[in-house]
Amino acid sequence: MAERSTAAVDVADNSGDDPLTAKADTAATDGVAEEQKTAEKTAEATENKAVERQGGEQPSITAPELHSGHKLARRYRLEECVTRLDGFSSWRAVDEKLRRAVGVHLLPADHPRARSVLAAARSSALLGDPRFVQVLDAVEENDLVYVVHEWLPDSTELTTLLAAGPLEPHDAYQLVSQVSQAMAAAHREGLAHLRLTPSAVLRSSTGQYRIRGLAVNAALRGITADRPQRSDTEAIGALLYAALTQRWPYDSDAHGLSGLPKDVGLLPPDQVRAGVHRGLSEIAMRALANDGATASRQEPPCTTPDELAKAVAAMPRVKPPEPEYTAPPEYQRTTYQQGTYGRPQSRPVVPQPVLVPPPPLQSRTGRALKWAVSALLIAALGLGSWQIADRLLAPKPKNETPIVQPPVDEKPQQLKPIAISSAQDFDPPPGGNGEEYPESVASAYDGDPSTFWHTKNYTTANFGNLKRGVGIVLDLGSAQQVREVDLSFVGRTAVEVRTAPEGASSAPSTAEGFTVQASGNDSDVKLKFTKPVTTRYVLVWLTELPLTGGEFRGQLTEVKVMG
Repeated sequence: MAERSTAAVDVADNSGDDPLTAKADTAATDGVAEEQKTAEKTAEATENKAVERQGGEQPSITAPELHSGHKLARRYRLEECVTRLDGFSSWRAVDEKLRRAVGVHLLPADHPRARSVLAAARSSALLGDPRFVQVLDAVEENDLVYVVHEWLPDSTELTTLLAAGPLEPHDAYQLVSQVSQAMAAAHREGLAHLRLTPSAVLRSSTGQYRIRGLAVNAALRGITADRPQRSDTEAIGALLYAALTQRWPYDSDAHGLSGLPKDVGLLPPDQVRAGVHRGLSEIAMRALANDGATASRQEPPCTTPDELAKAVAAMPRVKPPEPEYTAPPEYQRTTYQQGTYGRPQSRPVVPQPVLVPPPPLQSRTGRALKWAVSALLIAALGLGSWQIADRLLAPKPKNETPIVQPPVDEKPQQLKPIAISSAQDFDPPPGGNGEEYPESVASAYDGDPSTFWHTKNYTTANFGNLKRGVGIVLDLGSAQQVREVDLSFVGRTAVEVRTAPEGASSAPSTAEGFTVQASGNDSDVKLKFTKPVTTRYVLVWLTELPLTGGEFRGQLTEVKVMG
């Protein structure tokens, strides 16, 4: 398995009842049924072998008896057992090779669900989406099956956030928007979660939400569902409901939250707690809708994460709250500022008589000064009149050279944004495989700074010495005059802006086919061209990646082309 960077342990949460239409048997994912059938057959064969070894007895599913300090593969040192449940255990561990914290799930190789867990972990690792806690390794070794994944020490579980109270409307909006988009991407790759509880959602210190346990949590517990997309959509609706009300949307307590009163049915969030955002309340009801029952506006229910993501995108954006104004403390004058610091208090001073000066220029000297100034003014006026008359009456020379006025500086032209018609990822040879997360390219110019296009994870800032760069090609629809390109990244990123030839009817297939116009290195970069360039295709070419959470990865949140 390709190694990725550190991150959060997928704690095997067993709190609360599952409100989803899930059954405990085998792990399920969308579109990978054949792979799971093979895994089940292999698991059955393993179970039969274990039965034979034990002389006819049932195979043991007791969690392996390991202890702190035990090493796996001479690399992963177990530190703390987080959960021991249903024949498997979850640990916080240390990767001694890369010196980072990781999470580990352990279960016996003869466990009935061992093969399903391996299949789910490997399928999840192939997704490589940074919105999910990444699987780093999945191994069967010495009668043990273990799954190694990220540990995110700077992230907080949604369970902990809800313990302090309901989320602000903007935070709840970001939660449902980011989680629904991430799950829609996972289902497009045939992967389901089926255990999407508050403990499976983490919020980083930058406000980004990440999901842990994709496919693996369900496989560990043997959870399956006839309609996995509907189950995950309902789970997202339950998360949004809890974020808005600090209540679990069912009549039983779960995940540290109180359930709804019994025999009252599913109440809309804005009827459970005052001040709930109306639009988000309706979105939650559409995701939780059962048998066609929807919110008050009778909008159709959302049955897949993709439908839910589109419904959230269609509603008016919920703005973050304005920062509270704190008045500065009232200015206090001190005795030091008043000039009496360290001095005794002043005594009353007897006022001195004020001498009134004579009126100005009324003395003898003043009168003489007035006459002198008047004489000088008269002389100056006479001299000026004589010079003007001399110039007016003098004949004009025949070959007089016209006076050329210097050109007036033109005002700088106001830049205007140029609409981006479409865009595609750009990962050409040598070193490139032609693809760099094309499904998230549109997030780079959607006007939402919370979404982004991202590169793959690399071991060094220069792409692991595999290639010279990666990027995206912007199609302006027709040839436009471009003067500037504004870019926003997550982390300090080295970037070049290149343009295709003016008459090009299609984008060049190599980076050398574009002309470098400007370059920079920062998280927010305004790249102004030395002169306007007419082109249809603009290449944003990343040449050096930042270190983000222990990984070298480029993340472009917004790009604007100005003309």
